[in-house]
Amino acid sequence: MPSPPADRRQRRSADIRERLFRAALKLFSEKGIEDTTVEDITNAADVGKGTFFNYFPSKDHILIAFSEMQLSKLHAAVETLREHSQPIPDFLNGLSVRMTEEPAKAPDVVRAILQAYLSTSTVRSAMRENQARAHGLLTQVVQLGQDRGDIRRDLPAGELAHVFRQTVFGTLLIWSLFGDATLPDRIRTALNVVWQGLAPRSISEAGPPG
Repeated sequence: MPSPPADRRQRRSADIRERLFRAALKLFSEKGIEDTTVEDITNAADVGKGTFFNYFPSKDHILIAFSEMQLSKLHAAVETLREHSQPIPDFLNGLSVRMTEEPAKAPDVVRAILQAYLSTSTVRSAMRENQARAHGLLTQVVQLGQDRGDIRRDLPAGELAHVFRQTVFGTLLIWSLFGDATLPDRIRTALNVVWQGLAPRSISEAGPPG
């Protein structure tokens, strides 16, 4: 029997990876990462146990995949922003909603990511790299906002990007202790405060410091 076309094999491989990924996130949310085994994940995804390792070196790498999924969303959003003249405050408010949709479904996964930061060198290293890339993208957004007059220019774009990221991430982590329906309100309140600091100053600005 001839082999299936490459695109069919690729679709099947992508489907299996997605099933493993989603099954793992669901189990992490229900049982916690420590009490979830690879066999639990493969049973839930309806694939053989050995199949898991064709896609992920360990269950910790599910968390890296989660981070990479979030990074891909951010990259796509920034590319879209470059093509449109959406006000930067509106963009960042909408971005915070999109970036917290997946975490909002699984507060235990958010806690697992924090735990992995503190205890797993493999995950910590990959996460640091992804966080650096995310910061670079958000810095570009802030710089664009400064150029358009949407964001204050008396502080470096990178510094303001840190403030935005820390606000959203910190709000997400605190919410994960409760895991209730308050996340959208928490994010909205936090960003309202942040925008008071990010908004252009009332006096003339000379531009970001060199």
